[in-house]
Amino acid sequence: MNQPEPSRVLTSETGLLTGDVTIRSAEVEEEERNQEHIKTDHLLPDLKRRTISGGVVTVSAQAAKFGLNLVSTVILARLLTPGDFGLVAMVTAVTGFLAMFRHAGLATPTVQREHLTHAQVSNLFWTNLGVSALCALILAALSPIIARFYHDSRITYITLILSTTFLIGGFRVQHLALLKRQMRFKAIAMIEVGSMATGVLVGVIMALLRYRYWSLVGLSLAMEIAGFLLTGLVSRWRPRLPSRGSGMGPLVSFGAHQTAGSFIFSLARGCDNLLIGRFYGPAAVGLYSRGAALVIRPMEQSLLPIEAVFVPTLSRLQSHPQRYRSTFLRLYETIAMSVFFFSSLLLALATPVTLVLLGPRWHQVSAIFAGFTFMAIHLPLANAANWLLTSQGRGKDIFRVASINAVLMLASFIVGLPFGPLGVAIAFSATGPLVRLPILFYIVGRRGPVSTSDLWVRFLRHLPLWILMFVATWLMRTTVADLRPLTQLLICAPIGVVIGSAIILMFPPQRKIAVHLLETVQELRRTDG
Repeated sequence: MNQPEPSRVLTSETGLLTGDVTIRSAEVEEEERNQEHIKTDHLLPDLKRRTISGGVVTVSAQAAKFGLNLVSTVILARLLTPGDFGLVAMVTAVTGFLAMFRHAGLATPTVQREHLTHAQVSNLFWTNLGVSALCALILAALSPIIARFYHDSRITYITLILSTTFLIGGFRVQHLALLKRQMRFKAIAMIEVGSMATGVLVGVIMALLRYRYWSLVGLSLAMEIAGFLLTGLVSRWRPRLPSRGSGMGPLVSFGAHQTAGSFIFSLARGCDNLLIGRFYGPAAVGLYSRGAALVIRPMEQSLLPIEAVFVPTLSRLQSHPQRYRSTFLRLYETIAMSVFFFSSLLLALATPVTLVLLGPRWHQVSAIFAGFTFMAIHLPLANAANWLLTSQGRGKDIFRVASINAVLMLASFIVGLPFGPLGVAIAFSATGPLVRLPILFYIVGRRGPVSTSDLWVRFLRHLPLWILMFVATWLMRTTVADLRPLTQLLICAPIGVVIGSAIILMFPPQRKIAVHLLETVQELRRTDG
């Protein structure tokens, strides 16, 4: 048998070695590129400027999203019926039960942990994707059962279509979490505003083409698809194949506690639409959901971007307790003053606001809207307190708070149900600041740099602002009650704002916050300059 020449053997072996080195070098370079999306050391020296600029970006994004939401609400309320909204709301009451499993509580560890590896994030990605696919299959299988529960066959097809949003959304959970970890707020804003604009455009066009409730389904699906495409375009991080021994235990444990808590909370939270739909029908759910959307949705849309800014900021400050405490309390007190300021106006002007936004045939929503204005106090302050638990990695306390909230919310729904949608709205909303918030403040303040007394002192000092603004605005509204709703708003809202501004300037605690906000804006301008 002929033997190969030694030189050729050497050349062949050298080529193989060179190829192996090239492959390994490419793998190392790819690993280093992906690790760049995880590192956070470079953020600390410039954390304040990043937080301030991130706040400006998120406020701008929120303004754009609020405008889009307002436009869609005004247009769709005139093109669709309460029954159309009610049909989709009955389905989303069920999909909300499974929504948190798409994240599986695993986005938060990616943002919160000080030290993280590419292998860990990759394993979290595949876990999120698998859980999202499972949720989509479960929801699709449940669609005929849900339709039978509501006695409406149309629910089957709506549920089947909306189940696909779970799978689509599962692809981008970790990509968005890494963008938040890196404090890339402009990229996040582009994704959120762009996807929402796409969804609203699709929904309005479908409504104009008389697709009725399918236009709301199309809005949700288009928003999810646009978010998926924009996230893939912006984020350059790519997952590796699943691996063992990457230290997933603490991450999964935190995610399990958060997911369990979110599921229990969501299970109870969705029971309002479910119970109203079961006992009063789609039209009642449509009225109730519109009243809730006018108050709760803008709150949620403003808080989620702020959370995206400050949870990463607080997470980076875990090793600096004094700086952590001062940073949070400045934000918390600003939120407290703002919610008392605006919620007083909403309650005093509930009827003209509802009629201007939704039109005269939605007059019944005004009382429900007024009932929900107390949520405008509870929701922002409760979310801010929960940011402490999240940034400190207190998974067990997150589960404990969610479980208590779930029981109290379900009890409020049952108490209010005999009085119809309005009774449910008032019972649910009132228990927030009166019962659930005190319990949350107690649990949050037991550990960490921020105490329970810190939270209460900054809550109570702004209560007089709410009382004085509400009384003044309500009295003015009673004197012009015979005028058109828009005219009432144009007269009463500026007067309420002027009175509230005067109170802020007169009292030192509120004036201090206003001065701090002004200094923050000036600092941002100097930084940009």
